[in-house]
Amino acid sequence: MLNRSGMQRIHVMQGEARVATGPDTVLTTLLGSCVAACIHDRVAGVGGMNHFLLPGAGDAESGRTESFGLYLMELLINGLLQQGARRENLEAKLFGGAQTVDRLSNVGSKNAVFAERFLRTEKITYLGGSLGGESGRRIEYWPHSGRARQILFEPTAMPQIPVARPVRKPDAIGDVELF
Repeated sequence: MLNRSGMQRIHVMQGEARVATGPDTVLTTLLGSCVAACIHDRVAGVGGMNHFLLPGAGDAESGRTESFGLYLMELLINGLLQQGARRENLEAKLFGGAQTVDRLSNVGSKNAVFAERFLRTEKITYLGGSLGGESGRRIEYWPHSGRARQILFEPTAMPQIPVARPVRKPDAIGDVELF
């Protein structure tokens, strides 16, 4: 969708990864305890963003829990490589991981720890960002340049974050779908 300034705004929802190349494109998302990785190839001028939440409040070290974040990180990196990025040129910024709803849960912290560890393991340059705290965030990311902007929400003003969910279509006439 083009805004008044001619910029194409692409919203990244929870469970998605998007890659873009144009200088007139901005990726946006809303974060609470979720984390968004914004990764950019400084030479190729291609970048992207994902938006993930590790499920549950269980042990963040478990492979099953981390598989959701791992999938979206790999999806983003593979998308960048397909658009001409090179691993050695990748630079990342991380946002989110707040403790916004349940002051006793540390799921936001677990998301942040996972994302930082992933970047170290994959040897992707980590430029910083903004992780933790108690406020939700709106992130705007220009994938061509790697520029990012963060707008913090008041702790009680966190909007509902839409979640992308697959839609199952009935297989044939007469199928019954139970809710």
